Amino acid sequence: MANESRPCPCDIGDRFDYESRGQEVQAEHIKAYVCKPPASTDKAVIVIHDIFGWQLPNTRYVADMLVAHGYIAICPDFYVGREAWKPSDDWSKFDDWLKTRDARKINKEADAVLKYLKEQCGAKKLGVVGFCWGGIAVRHLMMTYPELKAGVSLNGLIKDSDDISNLLNPTFFIFAENDFIPVHQVTLLEQKLKKNCKVSYEVKIYPGQTHGFIHRRREDINPQDKPYIEGGRKDMINWLNKYINRRTSNLICNAIM
Repeated sequence: MANESRPCPCDIGDRFDYESRGQEVQAEHIKAYVCKPPASTDKAVIVIHDIFGWQLPNTRYVADMLVAHGYIAICPDFYVGREAWKPSDDWSKFDDWLKTRDARKINKEADAVLKYLKEQCGAKKLGVVGFCWGGIAVRHLMMTYPELKAGVSLNGLIKDSDDISNLLNPTFFIFAENDFIPVHQVTLLEQKLKKNCKVSYEVKIYPGQTHGFIHRRREDINPQDKPYIEGGRKDMINWLNKYINRRTSNLICNAIM
């Protein structure tokens, strides 16, 4: 659980020792990591980083994993050159740091990324996934950009006051049972979606897991968590596969806990 001295548990887990396969590019005013599959494709996924920024090897590992499944993957620097958070930083200053990095005020960056994908990569079928801070960003983008046909929000902080029922396209919400995000808030989210949502969604809590388990935990050194890490990644990819290629927007709401 988060507390006053450590308001976010994002520093738990493992930093991957991973050498990414793509390259860094400039997309108008922001930098981005881009990786493409060997075969030509018009499918692309935006991968939104957590508080540790776009250069975290873990996030690029997920981007490259999506490429292995046939997608162009792009991980932009949504902090636009400002410093990402470091585990060694003073957690008493975290709230002030976060105030200058609002996950709901990224439209200018999203516009630049979408333009790059469409004009430089020939992408036509688009989705988005995001972790922690990026999970909040996914929810915002899925209520703002109709061209994003599928979204996956992983461990994105939610508040009782949040209303995210105005989703434009199918969105998958992944949470961990032992996260700092209270289960009652996840339940309230599901209730709001069930009542008001007009597109498909899924809310899933993975038992025994902690914050960021899908991209912050290594299955080779956490064997007890391996089924959930691999299962969560598979669920994420299956959601993207199902809806990015879907042609109709006449979708029915559903939820799974």
